[in-house]
Amino acid sequence: MDTGILTVIIGLALVGFLVAGLPVSFALGGLAVLGTLYVWGWKGLYMIANTAYAEGTSYLLLAVPLFLLMANILRYSGLADDLYEMVHKWMGPIPGGLAAGTVVICAVFAAMAGISSVATISMGLIALPSMLKRGYDKSMAVGCISAGGALGILIPPSIIMIIYGAMAEASIGQLFIGGILPGILLALIFCCYVLIRCTLNPSLGPPTQERYSLGQKMRSVKAVILPGLLVVLVLGVIYSGAATPTEAAGIGALGALICSLLHRRLSFQNFKSALLSTLGLNAMVIWIVTGAVAFTHVLAYAGVSKMIQDMILGLGLSKWVIFFCMQIMYFILGMFLDPAGIIMLTTPVFIPLIKQLGFDPVWFGVIFTINMEMAYITPPFGFNLFIMKAVVPPSINMTDIYRSIVPFVLLQALCLLICTFFPQIVLYLPYAMMAK
Repeated sequence: MDTGILTVIIGLALVGFLVAGLPVSFALGGLAVLGTLYVWGWKGLYMIANTAYAEGTSYLLLAVPLFLLMANILRYSGLADDLYEMVHKWMGPIPGGLAAGTVVICAVFAAMAGISSVATISMGLIALPSMLKRGYDKSMAVGCISAGGALGILIPPSIIMIIYGAMAEASIGQLFIGGILPGILLALIFCCYVLIRCTLNPSLGPPTQERYSLGQKMRSVKAVILPGLLVVLVLGVIYSGAATPTEAAGIGALGALICSLLHRRLSFQNFKSALLSTLGLNAMVIWIVTGAVAFTHVLAYAGVSKMIQDMILGLGLSKWVIFFCMQIMYFILGMFLDPAGIIMLTTPVFIPLIKQLGFDPVWFGVIFTINMEMAYITPPFGFNLFIMKAVVPPSINMTDIYRSIVPFVLLQALCLLICTFFPQIVLYLPYAMMAK
Protein backbone atom coordinates (compact mmCIF):
# COMPACT_ATOMS: atom_id res chain seq x y z
CA MET A 1 0.00 0.00 0.00
CA ASP A 2 1.22 3.52 -0.83
CA THR A 3 2.71 5.31 2.20
CA GLY A 4 0.48 8.35 1.66
CA ILE A 5 -2.71 6.30 1.64
CA LEU A 6 -1.52 4.37 4.70
CA THR A 7 -0.83 7.67 6.51
CA VAL A 8 -4.34 8.93 5.79
CA ILE A 9 -5.91 5.67 6.96
CA ILE A 10 -3.88 5.63 10.20
CA GLY A 11 -4.64 9.32 10.86
CA LEU A 12 -8.38 8.91 10.31
CA ALA A 13 -8.47 5.75 12.43
CA LEU A 14 -6.62 7.48 15.28
CA VAL A 15 -8.93 10.50 15.19
CA GLY A 16 -11.95 8.18 15.08
CA PHE A 17 -10.78 6.21 18.13
CA LEU A 18 -10.08 9.37 20.13
CA VAL A 19 -13.38 11.03 19.19
CA ALA A 20 -15.16 7.82 20.21
CA GLY A 21 -13.68 8.28 23.69
CA LEU A 22 -11.16 5.44 23.60
CA PRO A 23 -8.23 6.13 25.97
CA VAL A 24 -5.03 7.25 24.23
CA SER A 25 -3.15 4.15 25.39
CA PHE A 26 -5.70 1.77 23.84
CA ALA A 27 -6.10 3.89 20.69
CA LEU A 28 -2.35 3.80 20.04
CA GLY A 29 -1.96 0.19 21.20
CA GLY A 30 -4.91 -0.99 19.09
CA LEU A 31 -3.55 0.70 15.97
CA ALA A 32 -0.11 -0.75 16.75
CA VAL A 33 -1.58 -4.27 16.82
CA LEU A 34 -3.53 -3.75 13.59
CA GLY A 35 -0.53 -2.15 11.90
CA THR A 36 1.75 -4.96 13.08
CA LEU A 37 -0.62 -7.57 11.66
CA TYR A 38 -0.73 -5.71 8.34
CA VAL A 39 3.04 -5.17 8.07
CA TRP A 40 4.47 -8.36 9.62
CA GLY A 41 1.59 -10.76 10.05
CA TRP A 42 0.82 -12.79 13.18
CA LYS A 43 4.47 -13.40 13.97
CA GLY A 44 4.91 -9.62 14.36
CA LEU A 45 2.82 -9.64 17.55
CA TYR A 46 5.96 -10.75 19.36
CA MET A 47 7.16 -7.18 18.83
CA ILE A 48 4.22 -5.89 20.88
CA ALA A 49 5.00 -8.22 23.77
CA ASN A 50 8.71 -7.41 23.57
CA THR A 51 7.95 -3.68 23.60
CA ALA A 52 5.74 -4.05 26.68
CA TYR A 53 8.47 -5.93 28.51
CA ALA A 54 11.21 -3.48 27.47
CA GLU A 55 9.24 -0.40 28.53
CA GLY A 56 7.98 -2.01 31.75
CA THR A 57 11.55 -2.76 32.80
CA SER A 58 13.15 0.44 31.46
CA TYR A 59 15.69 1.90 33.89
CA LEU A 60 14.79 5.46 32.85
CA LEU A 61 11.07 4.93 33.39
CA LEU A 62 11.73 3.42 36.81
CA ALA A 63 12.00 7.05 37.96
CA VAL A 64 8.27 7.53 37.27
CA PRO A 65 6.85 5.29 40.06
CA LEU A 66 9.52 6.51 42.48
CA PHE A 67 8.71 10.19 41.92
CA LEU A 68 5.00 9.36 42.04
CA LEU A 69 5.53 7.63 45.39
CA MET A 70 7.45 10.66 46.64
CA ALA A 71 4.59 12.93 45.55
CA ASN A 72 1.85 10.81 47.10
CA ILE A 73 3.65 10.42 50.43
CA LEU A 74 3.99 14.20 50.62
CA ARG A 75 0.35 14.60 49.62
CA TYR A 76 -0.94 12.38 52.41
CA SER A 77 1.53 13.58 55.06
CA GLY A 78 -0.28 16.87 55.77
CA LEU A 79 2.77 18.95 54.87
CA ALA A 80 0.59 21.42 52.94
CA ASP A 81 -1.15 22.52 56.14
CA ASP A 82 2.14 23.58 57.71
CA LEU A 83 3.28 25.39 54.58
CA TYR A 84 0.02 27.29 54.27
CA GLU A 85 0.15 28.27 57.95
CA MET A 86 3.56 29.82 57.32
CA VAL A 87 2.30 31.71 54.25
CA HIS A 88 -0.72 32.95 56.18
CA LYS A 89 1.45 34.41 58.94
CA TRP A 90 4.07 36.01 56.70
CA MET A 91 2.13 37.14 53.61
CA GLY A 92 -1.48 37.45 54.79
CA PRO A 93 -1.28 41.17 55.69
CA ILE A 94 -0.23 42.05 52.10
CA PRO A 95 -2.98 42.66 49.48
CA GLY A 96 -3.09 39.44 47.46
CA GLY A 97 -0.53 37.90 49.81
CA LEU A 98 -2.44 34.67 50.39
CA ALA A 99 -2.88 34.13 46.64
CA ALA A 100 0.79 34.88 45.88
CA GLY A 101 1.83 32.68 48.80
CA THR A 102 -0.33 29.89 47.44
CA VAL A 103 1.62 30.08 44.17
CA VAL A 104 4.86 29.84 46.17
CA ILE A 105 3.57 26.73 47.98
CA CYS A 106 2.60 25.21 44.62
CA ALA A 107 6.15 25.86 43.39
CA VAL A 108 7.56 24.15 46.50
CA PHE A 109 5.31 21.16 45.95
CA ALA A 110 6.34 21.12 42.28
CA ALA A 111 9.96 20.79 43.36
CA MET A 112 9.04 17.83 45.57
CA ALA A 113 6.38 16.03 43.56
CA GLY A 114 6.75 16.03 39.75
CA ILE A 115 3.00 16.10 39.09
CA SER A 116 0.42 18.87 39.23
CA SER A 117 -2.36 17.13 41.12
CA VAL A 118 -0.64 17.16 44.54
CA ALA A 119 -0.46 20.95 44.86
CA THR A 120 -3.81 21.51 43.13
CA ILE A 121 -5.72 19.16 45.41
CA SER A 122 -3.92 20.27 48.58
CA MET A 123 -4.31 23.99 47.96
CA GLY A 124 -7.86 23.54 46.69
CA LEU A 125 -8.79 21.96 50.01
CA ILE A 126 -6.70 24.20 52.29
CA ALA A 127 -6.01 27.59 50.66
CA LEU A 128 -9.23 28.10 48.70
CA PRO A 129 -11.64 28.05 51.70
CA SER A 130 -9.26 30.30 53.62
CA MET A 131 -9.07 32.88 50.81
CA LEU A 132 -12.83 32.87 50.16
CA LYS A 133 -13.51 33.27 53.88
CA ARG A 134 -11.31 36.38 53.91
CA GLY A 135 -13.11 38.02 51.00
CA TYR A 136 -10.85 37.07 48.08
CA ASP A 137 -12.39 37.28 44.62
CA LYS A 138 -13.26 33.72 43.57
CA SER A 139 -11.63 34.10 40.14
CA MET A 140 -8.36 35.21 41.72
CA ALA A 141 -8.43 32.43 44.33
CA VAL A 142 -9.33 29.64 41.90
CA GLY A 143 -7.05 30.87 39.12
CA CYS A 144 -3.90 31.09 41.24
CA ILE A 145 -4.41 27.52 42.51
CA SER A 146 -5.15 26.05 39.07
CA ALA A 147 -2.16 27.80 37.46
CA GLY A 148 0.16 27.33 40.44
CA GLY A 149 -0.58 23.62 40.55
CA ALA A 150 0.43 23.28 36.89
CA LEU A 151 3.99 24.28 37.88
CA GLY A 152 4.35 20.66 38.97
CA ILE A 153 5.22 19.53 35.44
CA LEU A 154 7.83 22.26 34.82
CA ILE A 155 9.81 22.63 38.03
CA PRO A 156 11.86 19.44 38.45
CA PRO A 157 11.40 16.64 39.09
CA SER A 158 8.79 16.29 36.34
CA ILE A 159 7.06 13.10 35.21
CA ILE A 160 6.29 14.71 31.83
CA MET A 161 9.98 15.50 31.32
CA ILE A 162 10.89 11.89 32.10
CA ILE A 163 8.47 10.61 29.45
CA TYR A 164 9.63 13.22 26.92
CA GLY A 165 13.30 12.44 27.62
CA ALA A 166 12.73 8.70 27.21
CA MET A 167 10.93 9.18 23.87
CA ALA A 168 13.19 11.93 22.49
CA GLU A 169 16.41 10.30 23.75
CA ALA A 170 17.27 13.56 25.53
CA SER A 171 19.08 13.77 28.86
CA ILE A 172 16.49 13.72 31.65
CA GLY A 173 19.02 15.28 34.03
CA GLN A 174 19.55 18.22 31.66
CA LEU A 175 15.78 18.58 31.17
CA PHE A 176 15.31 18.72 34.94
CA ILE A 177 18.01 21.35 35.39
CA GLY A 178 16.76 23.27 32.35
CA GLY A 179 13.30 23.56 33.90
CA ILE A 180 14.52 25.28 37.11
CA LEU A 181 14.93 28.87 35.87
CA PRO A 182 11.81 28.87 33.63
CA GLY A 183 9.82 27.40 36.55
CA ILE A 184 11.05 30.10 38.93
CA LEU A 185 10.41 32.75 36.26
CA LEU A 186 6.83 31.60 35.71
CA ALA A 187 6.13 31.45 39.47
CA LEU A 188 7.49 35.02 39.80
CA ILE A 189 5.32 36.19 36.89
CA PHE A 190 2.24 34.70 38.59
CA CYS A 191 3.13 36.30 41.94
CA CYS A 192 3.84 39.72 40.41
CA TYR A 193 0.55 39.63 38.52
CA VAL A 194 -1.41 38.70 41.66
CA LEU A 195 0.29 41.29 43.90
CA ILE A 196 0.02 44.12 41.35
CA ARG A 197 -3.65 43.47 40.59
CA CYS A 198 -4.58 43.17 44.25
CA THR A 199 -2.62 46.31 45.15
CA LEU A 200 -4.46 48.26 42.45
CA ASN A 201 -7.79 46.69 43.43
CA PRO A 202 -7.65 45.40 47.05
CA SER A 203 -11.17 43.96 46.78
CA LEU A 204 -9.69 41.13 44.69
CA GLY A 205 -7.44 40.03 47.56
CA PRO A 206 -7.88 42.03 50.75
CA PRO A 207 -5.14 41.85 53.41
CA THR A 208 -5.90 39.68 56.41
CA GLN A 209 -6.73 41.26 59.75
CA GLU A 210 -4.78 38.77 61.88
CA ARG A 211 -1.37 39.91 63.11
CA TYR A 212 1.43 37.70 64.41
CA SER A 213 4.60 38.38 66.36
CA LEU A 214 8.03 37.84 64.83
CA GLY A 215 8.49 34.82 67.09
CA GLN A 216 5.30 33.21 65.80
CA LYS A 217 6.39 33.86 62.25
CA MET A 218 9.86 32.41 62.80
CA ARG A 219 8.44 29.26 64.39
CA SER A 220 6.28 28.71 61.32
CA VAL A 221 9.38 28.69 59.09
CA LYS A 222 10.30 25.23 60.38
CA ALA A 223 7.60 23.91 58.03
CA VAL A 224 9.85 24.54 55.01
CA ILE A 225 13.12 23.25 56.44
CA LEU A 226 12.66 19.56 55.71
CA PRO A 227 10.95 20.07 52.31
CA GLY A 228 13.69 22.53 51.37
CA LEU A 229 16.41 20.06 52.30
CA LEU A 230 14.63 17.34 50.30
CA VAL A 231 14.47 19.54 47.19
CA VAL A 232 18.13 20.52 47.49
CA LEU A 233 19.11 16.88 48.01
CA VAL A 234 17.21 15.52 44.99
CA LEU A 235 18.28 18.25 42.57
CA GLY A 236 21.76 18.49 44.05
CA VAL A 237 22.66 14.84 43.45
CA ILE A 238 21.46 15.18 39.83
CA TYR A 239 23.28 18.46 39.15
CA SER A 240 26.51 17.27 40.76
CA GLY A 241 26.42 14.01 38.82
CA ALA A 242 26.42 11.98 42.03
CA ALA A 243 23.24 10.19 40.98
CA THR A 244 21.14 9.61 37.88
CA PRO A 245 17.55 10.93 37.83
CA THR A 246 16.32 7.40 38.58
CA GLU A 247 18.63 7.09 41.58
CA ALA A 248 17.61 10.59 42.69
CA ALA A 249 13.97 9.48 42.50
CA GLY A 250 14.73 6.68 44.94
CA ILE A 251 16.49 9.14 47.26
CA GLY A 252 13.48 11.48 46.99
CA ALA A 253 10.97 8.75 47.82
CA LEU A 254 12.97 7.71 50.87
CA GLY A 255 13.44 11.35 51.88
CA ALA A 256 9.70 12.04 51.60
CA LEU A 257 8.99 9.03 53.82
CA ILE A 258 11.49 10.25 56.42
CA CYS A 259 10.02 13.79 56.32
CA SER A 260 6.49 12.48 56.86
CA LEU A 261 7.61 10.24 59.74
CA LEU A 262 9.43 13.13 61.41
CA HIS A 263 6.27 15.23 61.13
CA ARG A 264 4.29 12.26 62.55
CA ARG A 265 1.56 12.79 59.99
CA LEU A 266 1.68 9.59 57.94
CA SER A 267 -0.67 6.93 59.30
CA PHE A 268 -0.81 3.37 58.00
CA GLN A 269 -4.05 4.14 56.14
CA ASN A 270 -2.52 7.21 54.48
CA PHE A 271 0.57 5.24 53.50
CA LYS A 272 -1.65 2.58 51.97
CA SER A 273 -3.56 5.27 50.04
CA ALA A 274 -0.26 6.70 48.79
CA LEU A 275 0.85 3.28 47.53
CA LEU A 276 -2.47 2.60 45.78
CA SER A 277 -2.46 6.03 44.12
CA THR A 278 1.11 5.46 42.94
CA LEU A 279 0.17 2.06 41.53
CA GLY A 280 -2.80 3.44 39.59
CA LEU A 281 -0.96 6.43 38.11
CA ASN A 282 2.10 4.39 37.18
CA ALA A 283 -0.03 1.74 35.47
CA MET A 284 -1.65 4.49 33.37
CA VAL A 285 1.75 5.87 32.33
CA ILE A 286 3.16 2.47 31.39
CA TRP A 287 0.06 1.61 29.32
CA ILE A 288 0.41 4.88 27.39
CA VAL A 289 4.15 4.41 26.85
CA THR A 290 3.81 0.78 25.76
CA GLY A 291 1.04 1.50 23.24
CA ALA A 292 2.82 4.58 21.90
CA VAL A 293 6.24 2.94 21.45
CA ALA A 294 4.68 -0.01 19.59
CA PHE A 295 2.73 2.48 17.43
CA THR A 296 5.97 4.39 16.74
CA HIS A 297 7.69 1.20 15.54
CA VAL A 298 4.91 0.60 13.03
CA LEU A 299 5.04 4.20 11.77
CA ALA A 300 8.81 4.06 11.38
CA TYR A 301 8.79 0.74 9.52
CA ALA A 302 5.98 1.81 7.20
CA GLY A 303 7.80 5.07 6.41
CA VAL A 304 4.98 7.29 7.67
CA SER A 305 7.14 9.39 10.03
CA LYS A 306 9.77 9.98 7.35
CA MET A 307 7.16 10.97 4.78
CA ILE A 308 5.58 13.56 7.10
CA GLN A 309 8.99 15.02 7.98
CA ASP A 310 10.00 15.30 4.31
CA MET A 311 6.65 16.87 3.46
CA ILE A 312 7.05 19.57 6.16
CA LEU A 313 10.66 20.32 5.22
CA GLY A 314 9.65 20.40 1.54
CA LEU A 315 7.33 23.36 2.17
CA GLY A 316 10.38 25.61 2.36
CA LEU A 317 9.17 27.43 5.45
CA SER A 318 11.42 29.19 7.94
CA LYS A 319 12.41 27.01 10.87
CA TRP A 320 10.75 29.51 13.23
CA VAL A 321 7.48 29.32 11.30
CA ILE A 322 7.61 25.53 11.66
CA PHE A 323 8.49 25.87 15.36
CA PHE A 324 5.53 28.15 16.12
CA CYS A 325 3.20 25.95 14.06
CA MET A 326 4.29 23.06 16.30
CA GLN A 327 3.52 25.14 19.40
CA ILE A 328 0.07 26.05 18.08
CA MET A 329 -0.58 22.37 17.35
CA TYR A 330 0.56 21.45 20.87
CA PHE A 331 -1.76 24.08 22.33
CA ILE A 332 -4.76 22.78 20.36
CA LEU A 333 -3.99 19.14 21.21
CA GLY A 334 -3.59 20.16 24.85
CA MET A 335 -7.22 21.21 24.95
CA PHE A 336 -8.32 17.63 24.31
CA LEU A 337 -5.50 15.22 25.29
CA ASP A 338 -3.23 14.69 28.27
CA PRO A 339 0.46 15.71 27.88
CA ALA A 340 1.75 12.12 28.02
CA GLY A 341 -0.50 11.19 25.09
CA ILE A 342 0.61 14.27 23.15
CA ILE A 343 4.27 13.29 23.63
CA MET A 344 3.56 9.84 22.28
CA LEU A 345 1.60 11.12 19.30
CA THR A 346 3.99 13.83 18.15
CA THR A 347 7.51 12.85 19.27
CA PRO A 348 8.19 10.34 16.44
CA VAL A 349 7.58 13.10 13.88
CA PHE A 350 8.61 16.30 15.66
CA ILE A 351 11.86 15.33 17.39
CA PRO A 352 13.76 14.23 14.25
CA LEU A 353 12.38 17.36 12.60
CA ILE A 354 13.57 19.80 15.27
CA LYS A 355 17.01 18.17 15.24
CA GLN A 356 17.21 18.67 11.46
CA LEU A 357 16.18 22.30 11.91
CA GLY A 358 18.99 22.84 14.43
CA PHE A 359 16.97 23.25 17.63
CA ASP A 360 18.31 21.89 20.92
CA PRO A 361 16.14 18.93 22.07
CA VAL A 362 16.55 19.93 25.75
CA TRP A 363 15.44 23.51 25.06
CA PHE A 364 12.56 22.26 22.92
CA GLY A 365 11.52 19.85 25.67
CA VAL A 366 11.30 22.65 28.25
CA ILE A 367 9.35 24.87 25.82
CA PHE A 368 7.02 21.92 25.18
CA THR A 369 6.52 21.48 28.94
CA ILE A 370 5.57 25.16 29.36
CA ASN A 371 3.04 24.65 26.56
CA MET A 372 1.67 21.61 28.36
CA GLU A 373 1.23 23.74 31.47
CA MET A 374 -1.28 25.69 29.43
CA ALA A 375 -2.91 22.38 28.49
CA TYR A 376 -3.48 21.65 32.17
CA ILE A 377 -5.67 24.73 32.57
CA THR A 378 -7.28 25.25 29.15
CA PRO A 379 -10.90 24.26 28.45
CA PRO A 380 -12.59 22.04 27.69
CA PHE A 381 -10.50 19.20 29.17
CA GLY A 382 -7.80 20.88 31.26
CA PHE A 383 -6.83 18.35 33.94
CA ASN A 384 -6.44 20.92 36.74
CA LEU A 385 -9.83 22.44 35.95
CA PHE A 386 -11.59 19.17 36.73
CA ILE A 387 -9.56 18.74 39.90
CA MET A 388 -10.66 22.23 40.97
CA LYS A 389 -14.28 21.43 40.18
CA ALA A 390 -14.05 18.46 42.53
CA VAL A 391 -12.83 20.56 45.47
CA VAL A 392 -14.51 23.97 45.08
CA PRO A 393 -17.71 24.82 47.01
CA PRO A 394 -21.08 24.56 45.18
CA SER A 395 -21.20 28.35 44.76
CA ILE A 396 -18.38 28.12 42.17
CA ASN A 397 -19.43 26.57 38.86
CA MET A 398 -17.43 25.43 35.83
CA THR A 399 -17.92 28.76 34.07
CA ASP A 400 -16.29 30.53 37.02
CA ILE A 401 -13.35 28.14 36.84
CA TYR A 402 -12.95 28.66 33.08
CA ARG A 403 -13.06 32.44 33.51
CA SER A 404 -10.50 32.39 36.32
CA ILE A 405 -7.69 30.90 34.24
CA VAL A 406 -7.74 33.33 31.28
CA PRO A 407 -5.08 35.76 32.62
CA PHE A 408 -2.89 32.88 33.81
CA VAL A 409 -2.93 31.20 30.39
CA LEU A 410 -1.78 34.50 28.88
CA LEU A 411 1.00 34.72 31.48
CA GLN A 412 2.10 31.17 30.61
CA ALA A 413 2.19 32.16 26.94
CA LEU A 414 4.33 35.17 27.89
CA CYS A 415 6.78 32.89 29.71
CA LEU A 416 6.90 30.58 26.68
CA LEU A 417 7.78 33.52 24.41
CA ILE A 418 10.44 34.80 26.83
CA CYS A 419 12.11 31.36 26.99
CA THR A 420 11.85 31.05 23.20
CA PHE A 421 13.58 34.35 22.43
CA PHE A 422 16.03 34.05 25.33
CA PRO A 423 17.01 30.35 25.20
CA GLN A 424 19.82 30.81 27.72
CA ILE A 425 17.17 30.96 30.45
CA VAL A 426 16.65 27.26 29.72
CA LEU A 427 20.14 26.23 28.61
CA TYR A 428 22.45 28.09 31.00
CA LEU A 429 22.27 25.58 33.86
CA PRO A 430 22.35 22.42 31.65
CA TYR A 431 25.46 23.74 29.85
CA ALA A 432 27.05 24.57 33.20
CA MET A 433 26.16 21.03 34.32
CA MET A 434 27.88 19.53 31.24
CA ALA A 435 30.96 21.71 31.78
CA LYS A 436 31.60 20.12 35.21
